Amino acid sequence: REEITQVIFDGTRTPAHDFTSPVIDGYSESVPGSEVLDYNPDEAKAKWAEADAISPWDGEFKIAYNADGGHQEWVDAVANSIKNVLGIEASGDPYPTFAEVRTAVTDRTIQTAFRTGWQADYPGLFNFLGPIYGTNAGSNDGDYSSKEFDQLLKQGSAASSTDEANEYFQKAQEILFKDLPAIPLWYSSVQGGYSEAVDNVAIDWHSVPLYFQITKSE
Repeated sequence: REEITQVIFDGTRTPAHDFTSPVIDGYSESVPGSEVLDYNPDEAKAKWAEADAISPWDGEFKIAYNADGGHQEWVDAVANSIKNVLGIEASGDPYPTFAEVRTAVTDRTIQTAFRTGWQADYPGLFNFLGPIYGTNAGSNDGDYSSKEFDQLLKQGSAASSTDEANEYFQKAQEILFKDLPAIPLWYSSVQGGYSEAVDNVAIDWHSVPLYFQITKSE
């Protein structure tokens, strides 16, 4: 993550530490279990050997992506990392358009790993967890289901304060780090610019300038 976000994205991405976003209240870089996101090739090789002893790997690991979205470079980098560390064949699997790869995901006809992304509809931890990983949720592309995870989401949603809710949602993330229904890679960073003719320029949690705050410079 560190190398890819710096070399390929020129620092316009930030390595992920969780399943939510650093601009959301309650975000934490130290959710128990999140160390699985640290680059550790020795541990990866050891875990892969354990898994291979249970069910021997055969074939090529592929990552599907839409070729019309500028994803080839980072997908190739991720595939090469997997190939070099685990010693297996790995490569990107391009679909011509976003619509085509999404159709394969939605129809559950896709047979490989695949890239996806998410931007919240409102600034709450739940909106990164419930719609994507809740049982039968609309954007649960991997059909992940955990009764314990669902219960924590329910408790968080019924909490009497944001702080209390976030405690439940972070406990829910602990379950995700054990089950890993998806692999968080990085957060996008917004880029913007403004002239000296204006002041009080700021960008909000979902990457939109707060136009109503902007003032003309003296």
